[in-house]
Amino acid sequence: MQYLLMCCFNEKAWENIPESQRDGIMQEYGDWVQSTVRSGHYRSGAKLQATASATTLRGKGGKPAITDGPFAETKEQLGGYHVIECSDLDEALSIAKRIPTLRVGGTIEVRPLEHATTV
Repeated sequence: MQYLLMCCFNEKAWENIPESQRDGIMQEYGDWVQSTVRSGHYRSGAKLQATASATTLRGKGGKPAITDGPFAETKEQLGGYHVIECSDLDEALSIAKRIPTLRVGGTIEVRPLEHATTV
């Protein structure tokens, strides 16, 4: 079963963390990715640019409406994602719990994929 790990963090709170601490967290993050690759669980992932670079499409009156910015006004923003292959939710949660941003206020939403599509 594949799971999507959606990694969220308050962008303003992240900016308030000293740069040296952010750099250390991101180094640990890279180590987490590499260990997940080595264990055979990692399928894909990416860090997203800031929400200021987002463009959102919404269906209004049967037509798409385009707006700048993220879809929802929230305290936390989606900062990146990972797709992992696991035997069950418990294994996915065990892997997600090791993501370094959790200890400094991050949120990880773990959601099973209906089916994986590869091209």
